Amino acid sequence: MALAFLTMGCQSCNDSESPEVPSPDEKTEEGIHTYKAPLYWSVYEYCWLLERQGVAESDMDLSEAEWDKIIDWVARELKPYGYNMICTDGFIPMIADDASGYMTRYGSMPLKTLVEKCRAKGLEVGVYDNPLWIHGADDTPVQGAAGVTFGDLKYKQGDAVEHPADNDWWFSWVVASHDGAKEYIDGFFKHFSDLGIHYIRMDFLSWYEDGTDRGFGRVGKGYGRDNYERALKYICESATKYGVFTSLVMPHLYKNAELESQYGNMVRIVADTAAGGWEHFSDNDRRKSYGTWPNCMNMFDGFVYWSKITGRGKVIPDGDFIRLNTFKTDAEKESVISLQLLAGGPVTVADQYHSIGDNLRFYQNREMLELNADRFVGQPLSGSLLDTKNQTWYGQMTNGDWIVGLFNRESTSQTRSVRFSDLGITGKWKVRDLWKHADEGEAEGLDVTLEAHGCKVVRLSK
Repeated sequence: MALAFLTMGCQSCNDSESPEVPSPDEKTEEGIHTYKAPLYWSVYEYCWLLERQGVAESDMDLSEAEWDKIIDWVARELKPYGYNMICTDGFIPMIADDASGYMTRYGSMPLKTLVEKCRAKGLEVGVYDNPLWIHGADDTPVQGAAGVTFGDLKYKQGDAVEHPADNDWWFSWVVASHDGAKEYIDGFFKHFSDLGIHYIRMDFLSWYEDGTDRGFGRVGKGYGRDNYERALKYICESATKYGVFTSLVMPHLYKNAELESQYGNMVRIVADTAAGGWEHFSDNDRRKSYGTWPNCMNMFDGFVYWSKITGRGKVIPDGDFIRLNTFKTDAEKESVISLQLLAGGPVTVADQYHSIGDNLRFYQNREMLELNADRFVGQPLSGSLLDTKNQTWYGQMTNGDWIVGLFNRESTSQTRSVRFSDLGITGKWKVRDLWKHADEGEAEGLDVTLEAHGCKVVRLSK
């Protein structure tokens, strides 16, 4: 299955000054990149482990009792720290069982019920789905497009595609140039907004654009760059209209993510988490980048390479899910949390209440999470994957304080040094270690010895 390997601008949107996913009434006309990176929990690890055990996706499910345990745990242990959402993922069947033709159930759990359960605990629901996937029957009418049915949105002989002789793997795609496509996409976002869902994680975009990825090669017809851009434009317009945050997953990111940066709120910049651990965070295919999906195979390289498109008021980089229980040392766990926050990415908890162990404390560091609330986006000292200076990250908070992070990606202890003047920071500054929660006096630079896979993150203030 695809997930086995993968475990391998519209100019208006929403704004929020809180750690929460914005609601539709918080609309602004200043541009689409006004969200902060989300903090949330995902069902990913649960499903991924079932797949490793040989459970067929058609047989995967979560009982209502298990959902209740998850919701209670997230509300109790994570919500006080700003994690305000629970999100579905692939694997478990996505079922459309009403006249709308859009997804209504995730396995046995009606989305309406899931939203009600989460709202009762002060949580939002995010959904893994794609407005270019067709779930309903071919004779389902497209609302707002007279005489057009779902079947009319699919590939027709003569459509201009990349690989006419190939069949699409697994998905029934909406061809964006067909009559009714815009209305179908608009109906998708209205459907979820009406349910109270304002976060959509849309996957397999590379398969739609040109029908290829590096793992499987040819995977479908590929609907072309023009259709891809048209689809993203429709998605942006309707997501904005209904106040829905869009997370773009598995894109090729051609031309330095030209289209994805223009039309999406957040974009995946690394291969799927899969088994997690230090391998996915730093070592897998290290120092390499590719021209097609997946562009980078580990989080660190992904954040470094794609730092060229990020910053305040720009698209959010997504390093995919975190499974802290797969990391070996406290140093590694501090590093993976730190990089997400220093790069301006989301912190997406995939650990389960019964697999988390004693690792909650790493997700609950309020001093580190202040970066997320401030919409901090740092940059590496070097954007080259071959330069060890990419292990130094820095940036400025809105109140004028600076954040500096030093990382050690090596398997032995290493010395890291930086003069603040090299970062454009002049004079002496008060130094506070955000993991030790300790003030360390005044300094004009840092000289530290980091244990293997460790990091040091400090906040500089006058």
